[in-house]
Amino acid sequence: MSYENCARIINDDIFDLVNETFGREKSSRNIEGRVNFFDTYKDYFVLTDDGSYSINSKEINHKVETLHTSTGAISESFEKFIKPMKFNYYEDIAVLDICAGLGYNTSAAIADFLKNSKANLTIDMVEISKATLACGLLVPSPIPEHDITKKAIENELIVQDYAGLSLETAEIPENISINVFIEDARQTVQKLDDNTYDAIFLDPFSQNMAPELFSLEFFREFRRIIKNDGIIATYTSSAPVRAGFIEADFYIGLGPIFGRMQGGSLASPNPEMLDWSLPKNDEIRIALSDVGIPFRDPGLNNKSKDILNERTRERQNARHSTKISSAVKTPIFLGQTMDDEKLKRRVERNLAKMNIPSTTSPQANYIVEVEDDYREKQDFENNSRNRILEMEKRLKKVKEEEIKF
Repeated sequence: MSYENCARIINDDIFDLVNETFGREKSSRNIEGRVNFFDTYKDYFVLTDDGSYSINSKEINHKVETLHTSTGAISESFEKFIKPMKFNYYEDIAVLDICAGLGYNTSAAIADFLKNSKANLTIDMVEISKATLACGLLVPSPIPEHDITKKAIENELIVQDYAGLSLETAEIPENISINVFIEDARQTVQKLDDNTYDAIFLDPFSQNMAPELFSLEFFREFRRIIKNDGIIATYTSSAPVRAGFIEADFYIGLGPIFGRMQGGSLASPNPEMLDWSLPKNDEIRIALSDVGIPFRDPGLNNKSKDILNERTRERQNARHSTKISSAVKTPIFLGQTMDDEKLKRRVERNLAKMNIPSTTSPQANYIVEVEDDYREKQDFENNSRNRILEMEKRLKKVKEEEIKF
C-alpha cells in the first residue's frame, strides 16, 4: 500500500465515493455528481455544534472519530490556530498549513487577515490526499472565506488532473496567494526557504497515526523555515511532541483549550511569543520520564510503524538508565509526601534505580527544585523550556552521582 493511502484518514467509503465522483466528472464533463454530492451522501458528513461539517475517519484501533471536535469544526480553527498568533498586520504574513484537510484552518487565516490587514498574505497548504482536499469542495462553506480556499483547492486539483471542471466562482483577492502542495509534508518542508513563515499550523489526525509529522527531524525543518517571532500551533498536548520541539531548539507553551480537557501546544524560537507555561506536572514528566522521548525520523522517510517501534525501543533502553520510569507517573511525586503506601512502594522502587532514595530525599528535592519558581505566565527567563532542561541536567547529575548530598 502506498504511503498516500496509509496516510489519508477519511472514511474508506467516502474516500471511494469522492474518487469515483471526480473520475466521472473528468470523463463526462458533467457537473451533477459534484453539485449533488453533499445532499446525496449527507450521512457521511458530521454536523458539529457551530453548524460546520466534519467527516468521519476510517476505522483506527476499532474506533471511528470525526476529523474535528464536535464542539465546532470551524470554531476549532479560530480558537486553536488563529487566536494564539501574534501577527504584525502592518507587514506581509506567510502561513504554512500542514494537513490542510478540508481547508478550514486556511479559511480561518484568510478571514482573520481580511479583517485586520491590507498587506499581503501567502498560505502554503500541504495535504497528501487529493480526496480529502476534494471533500473540502463538497462540504457547505462554514464562512465566506472558505469559498476562497475552495477555489485554490480546485485550481490545484485541476492541475493534478483530479478535478475536471472549474465550478468554484469565488475570486482569490490580489493580495492573497494560496499554494497547494499535494504530497508528503516531509518532502514539502525540505524544499521551503529559510526564515519564511510567521505561523505554522500543524494539524495531523493523531501522533499514533502520523508520528512522522511530529518527529524531531520534522521540527528541525520547522526551526529552519520559521521566522524568529513565528509561532507553531498544534492541538496535541503529547509529551513526545513537546519534547521534540524542545530538542529542535524551540520554546514551548500551552495552547488554547477548546473541545478537549487539555490545551494544545505552541512553539516558537522566541519565548516572548508564548504567554502560558505548560502545566507543572507536564514539565516534570517531559524532563524526567521516558514518556518525554520524542519521535525520530532521521531520513524524513521512515514508515509510521517503524517510527513508533523505534521510540518504544528507545523508551525501554532509557528507562532506569537516563530517564525515570513513566510507570504510575513516577516523576510527578518527587518532592511530595505520599500517603498511599502501595503506590509509594512502586514509585520508590522506580526512583531507587536512578539513585533517588525516596520522594522526599535531598536528591528528589534537588531535581524538582526549579519548579518552586513555576509561574503560569512565562517570560524570557522563567519558562517551560528552561525548567525542563534544568531538570534534565539535575537528573543526570543525580544518576551519575556527580553531586553529593
